Amino acid sequence: MGRLYCGILGLIAFVTICARGWIHREETLSIMWAGWLAMIAFAAVGLIIGWIAGRTIEDSVNTFIAEELAAHQAALAAQAKELEGRVE
Repeated sequence: MGRLYCGILGLIAFVTICARGWIHREETLSIMWAGWLAMIAFAAVGLIIGWIAGRTIEDSVNTFIAEELAAHQAALAAQAKELEGRVE
């Protein structure tokens, strides 16, 4: 997920800076330099945000699965106890 956010934010930053430069009729070299720097900076931010988002989702899913598994095991244990009582 980090790589996805990295690519999206970096590209958006680059395009935005280039569009701003062309609107203000700046020099091409300065537009590209500013766009490249913005792309690197926002790609780094996107990588961090994506990593945090991925970890959050992963932890949430792991917690949900663990809770469901515990509930299922408790239900199976209750059924086994009930069957044990019937056999005796």
